[in-house]
Amino acid sequence: MRKKTNLCYCIFIAMLFLTASCSQEQKKQPTRPNILFCIADDVTFQHMGAYGCTWVETPAFDRIANEGLLFTNAYTPNAKCAPSRSCIVTGRNSWQLEEAGNHWSYFPAKFKTYAETLIGNGYHVGYTAKGVAPVVALTKDGKQRAMLGKNYSKKRTSPPTKAISNIDYAANFIDFLEDKNENEPFCFWYGGFEPHRGYEYGSGIKVGNKKVDDVDKVFSFWPDKETTRTDMLDYALEIEYFDSHLQKMLDVLESKGMLENTLIVVTADNGMPFPRVKGQAYEYSNHLPLAIMWKNGIKNPGRKINEFVSFIDFAPTFLEVAQVDQNSTNMHPIQGRSLTDIFNQESQYERDHVLIGKERHDVGRPHDQGYPIRGIRKGDYLFILNFETDRWPSGNPETGYLNCDGGATKTQILSDRREEGQTEFWNQCFGKRPSRELYNVKLDPDCVNNLINQDDLKELANDLEKQMINELQQQRDPRMFGHGNLFDKYKYSNKSDRDFHTRFINGENPKAGWVNKSDFEPLEEVKKLNN
Repeated sequence: MRKKTNLCYCIFIAMLFLTASCSQEQKKQPTRPNILFCIADDVTFQHMGAYGCTWVETPAFDRIANEGLLFTNAYTPNAKCAPSRSCIVTGRNSWQLEEAGNHWSYFPAKFKTYAETLIGNGYHVGYTAKGVAPVVALTKDGKQRAMLGKNYSKKRTSPPTKAISNIDYAANFIDFLEDKNENEPFCFWYGGFEPHRGYEYGSGIKVGNKKVDDVDKVFSFWPDKETTRTDMLDYALEIEYFDSHLQKMLDVLESKGMLENTLIVVTADNGMPFPRVKGQAYEYSNHLPLAIMWKNGIKNPGRKINEFVSFIDFAPTFLEVAQVDQNSTNMHPIQGRSLTDIFNQESQYERDHVLIGKERHDVGRPHDQGYPIRGIRKGDYLFILNFETDRWPSGNPETGYLNCDGGATKTQILSDRREEGQTEFWNQCFGKRPSRELYNVKLDPDCVNNLINQDDLKELANDLEKQMINELQQQRDPRMFGHGNLFDKYKYSNKSDRDFHTRFINGENPKAGWVNKSDFEPLEEVKKLNN
């Protein structure tokens, strides 16, 4: 009897030990979410299906919006690839990032990225294709920085057109996951190259089976011609390609049982690569698509978020959900605010406006000067302050308006001015601007009717300017203290194109691969334009 009692006791103790071991094992399971950040290259916010667009099909983005959150007022501080991405990874505005506030910059070693921080805090971190670019990023001892972790871009595929990247984004994501330890959370950056230019003209019709009449709106600052609509359909095809790889990534996560605890963010770095959009500071330039899904972490999914959020809010969000204290990261103070209050439906912050701006983007002015702008988007209005109105906002005409990518719509506008004397669209897209601009975005989303001299709005404009300047001063924007020329003095990292304007005037005729040869204005024509 005693032996039987001892045996039962031993079994009981063993069960307790097994239960305790299982409990300990459960504690070892990762509670911190995975992070999948997906960024398209040049998409204006309304060109995703979830926003009601009928001529661009984005089922993956739409699913994330439907099962998560769809943001209707998400803005980048700076509508150009490198500075926009630099804002994302640091949580700071471009005017707070020294050289990294410019395009084609040297990224200062002093600014640590959220990805570098997560590497040191137990996350498996990597990216595919386009990262924080185009920048040169070195450590203090001159070594190449892994700003987003390890690069997974070896796997290749056969894209539907030659203009689309042959990097197999989804296959590289699978490779990344296979390198991950079983209980290790991951942080992955999917940086698609689409729909960045160039395009195969007519591919949206030929490959995408689209029709020019499918486009429901041509912005009022472009000619509504077949050329423009065809160009827009080519853009649509490439957005859909980006979305197709996003769908494959969702399928992979679902098959592995990882979808529930993965925070998925889908957006773009700046507006579409068309005249008066990318590289500028209007509504379609900075207002970007944003959908976020996290099944384990977002309350009441399916909501539309109308509050204003900025790209500088991503880094603090990722650090918070990863349970990393910002104060212990050795990162420079983050300006952005975590979005978890929105996830949890808690009104922690008043999000009623965002600040935007820019300094030097692409070359094309004397001494590679920029076109400095600051702006505030609040309520129904956008207020813009242009600091150097004697400069050409899209780059000098004689060098091809280099802050506007070459493409069919751009060439059409230039051709219409030269051959038909059509100056309206050229003025809107390439002409010089007044120092102050005010637009009612609700009534005029194209931002073509400047209300700055309207008597009943002068007080509003002054209030917006005052608020903007006050906040920029608090953020230590050099331009607010008379030191804006610093941004023109920072080195341009693409050495082959430095001082492009001077070399062009001197007859060297350097080439810029992102514009068409026909976009360059003859010097005798430039004299007329200057007058």
